[in-house]
Amino acid sequence: MSETRVQVGQVWKHNKTGKSFLITRLYHEALGTIAILRSTDDDKAQPLRVKMSHTGGKLSLPGYSPAQTLDTN
Repeated sequence: MSETRVQVGQVWKHNKTGKSFLITRLYHEALGTIAILRSTDDDKAQPLRVKMSHTGGKLSLPGYSPAQTLDTN
């Protein structure tokens, strides 16, 4: 099982709609970490702000999964 880190420049897919989003910025606020996502399909769409969740000491994007994963086998 490969470990996924959330980083700027990655493409993630929304689990329900299947739409792809590019992570353009990550920043820390007083109560959490925010990811700014931009649609890869629509240049004029407003960016989304998604509050990241901390699970087991790792950050994740709730409702999203990586568009590509690297197998290290």
